[in-house]
Amino acid sequence: MGDGDTAGKLIEATQDLLWERGYVGTSPRAIQQRAGAGQGSMYHHFGGKPDLARAAVRRSAEQLRARAEADLAGDGAALERVRAYLRRERDVLRGCRIGGLAQDPDVVADPALRAPVEETLSWLRGRLTRVLEEGRERGEFRPGLDAHGTAAVILAVVQGGYVLARAAGNPGPFREAVEGLIALLDSHAADGGPAGARPMARS
Repeated sequence: MGDGDTAGKLIEATQDLLWERGYVGTSPRAIQQRAGAGQGSMYHHFGGKPDLARAAVRRSAEQLRARAEADLAGDGAALERVRAYLRRERDVLRGCRIGGLAQDPDVVADPALRAPVEETLSWLRGRLTRVLEEGRERGEFRPGLDAHGTAAVILAVVQGGYVLARAAGNPGPFREAVEGLIALLDSHAADGGPAGARPMARS
C-alpha cells in the first residue's frame, strides 16, 4: 500500500466514522482499524485526530458539492434540475454527512471543523438560488419568485427530512417531505412555463 493509498484510506475511514459516531466516537484506534493502517502510518501522514478530522470534513464537503453540482448543472428546466437533486438516491437513515456534523457540538466548537460545514451549506443555498434565478429569467417561474428564500426552504426541507426519517426509523418521512416540497413548487407554475415547472412565488 503506497503512502497516497494509506492517507486516502485514513481519510475515508474518518469520514465514515464521523458520519456514524460523531467526533467523540471517532477514536484514533477506530480510524486505524477501519483503514487497516498502523499507528505509525497515521501519524506519518497526519498530526493527530484533529488534523485527520479536518481533512475528512473537507473531503466530505467536496464530495457533497460534486454530487449536488452533478444534479444542478446543465441547461435543462430549473425545476427538473431541482427535482433531480431532491430525488437523488440517498442513504437517508444515516443522515447527511455534512448536515449531521452541524449538530455535533465538538465540530461546532472547532472553527477549523465548522468552517467547511458552514461554507458547504452556504454554497448549496447559493447554487440552488442561481438555478431558480435562471428559471425565473427564462420565464419558467413567476416574476415574483423569491429565489433566495426558496433555496433556503429546499435546503431546510432536505436537512429536516433527514431528522424526521431518523426519528421514525424509516426513510418515509424524508420522501414525504421532498414530494410535498415538489408539489408545492409545482403548484406555482408561471403561465406559459414548461409543463411541470412550477415555482414557489414570494408570499
